[in-house]
Amino acid sequence: MSPRRCQLWCQLWCLLRHLLLAAALPLALAATAQPARAAEVLVAVAANFAEVVEKLRPGFEAATGHRLVATTGSTGKLYAQIRAGAPFQVLLAADAKTPALLEQQGAAVAGSRFTYAIGRVALWSRTPGLVAADGAATLRAGHFRHLAIANPDLAPYGVAAREVLQATGTWDALRGKLVMGQNIGQAHSLVASGAAELGFVALSAVRAPGRATEGSLWVVPATLHAPLQQDAVLLRAGAANAGARAWLAWLRSPAARALIEAHGYGVE
Repeated sequence: MSPRRCQLWCQLWCLLRHLLLAAALPLALAATAQPARAAEVLVAVAANFAEVVEKLRPGFEAATGHRLVATTGSTGKLYAQIRAGAPFQVLLAADAKTPALLEQQGAAVAGSRFTYAIGRVALWSRTPGLVAADGAATLRAGHFRHLAIANPDLAPYGVAAREVLQATGTWDALRGKLVMGQNIGQAHSLVASGAAELGFVALSAVRAPGRATEGSLWVVPATLHAPLQQDAVLLRAGAANAGARAWLAWLRSPAARALIEAHGYGVE
């Protein structure tokens, strides 16, 4: 091959190589912009917080690329499932005791526990005027057939409801009128369906953004029950899951905290 033709071939090869590199660069940048390893996060969620998790999910998934899979239930039942080997990676409990217990038992990662929300309780009825501005007076009058609460043996919100009844001196008088849900979500359903005229529900279930409060409502003073401190914890099954750790970090973000507050919870 002549020196001239050799020079032309070299120039052509350099030009082709330059074009290939230019085309590959955007693809490489796009690849590095995605999470290195997107993960599926299995989260056990106390029933009272299920709606908020669904509102938090899109922002978390868009920001991190991880996929959130939530299972809801009473804190007591979720605890039993975790101890029986359920592969949950994160627990969002309705109390502080259960996550602490899981840490002590070695089923959760020590030092990962924190308070993600502080719950509030409301006495609610679909009937306007049935619940007075002073709900304690409504309880003492007892002009109803059924009062819904979550099962105190399974659900922290049920414990709070029992404490309110005890604090108002109505526990013994109203025990025969109680109907119990397995969790606070079922207690709400009992009232919403009309199976109970009124009941103790999570304030977040009846006072959320864009939702008009139906019927009558008494926001229970926090002094009538022990604080509903709701703690999150990283479970042993999620210790190596980057998505699980990202979810716990997301719960502490300003955007998540603002949404949690908007649904009637306190945040620390």
